[in-house]
Amino acid sequence: MKTVQSVAELQAAYGMPGKTSLVKVTAALTPEYRRMIEASPFLAIATVGEEGTDCSPRGDAGSVIHIEDEKTLYLPDWRGNNRIDTLANIVRDPRVSLMFLIPGSTSVMRVNGHAVVTMDETVTSRFEMDGKHPRSVVVIGIDEVYFQCARAVMRADLWNPQKFHDPKSLPTAGEMTRAAEAGFDSQTYDREWPERAAQTMW
Repeated sequence: MKTVQSVAELQAAYGMPGKTSLVKVTAALTPEYRRMIEASPFLAIATVGEEGTDCSPRGDAGSVIHIEDEKTLYLPDWRGNNRIDTLANIVRDPRVSLMFLIPGSTSVMRVNGHAVVTMDETVTSRFEMDGKHPRSVVVIGIDEVYFQCARAVMRADLWNPQKFHDPKSLPTAGEMTRAAEAGFDSQTYDREWPERAAQTMW
């Protein structure tokens, strides 16, 4: 298989981006970009560290992220698997990229920037769900923000319920874990997981 060896090869094949693809990039939130991001309950955050790259999902009830100002975003770190891959990467390398999805919209919002992790109670106490606070908050400084071309979501027909997979046709979390670790008790895990998740959402 022949692989591409230079940016020049790519540019020769793809040409230059159109004007709209360039002028839509801003160094801070515009009012319109703010409205889009506030409407998003889900994002993926990409980081890089000594062990390599990481991309992790984040979701919340309502807006997934708090907009502090036009250059600053707060992302509370709610309960998860405690692997802390994202947080550990940020502590060592502040570069982050965010991708926001908005159910029903084909537009995808992108933010590139730099981040720090804080466990300062003056910050974590600002976020509360079911009487609980996040253990930490990721504070993101925006370097650039823009909306992604809608074709990817359109091609995927992402929000069409007729295209949704029946969960029963897919492997369960327990089954996937058993495939990675022989002897894992997948049936017990899958039976207990819904209640455990409901009790540890926040």
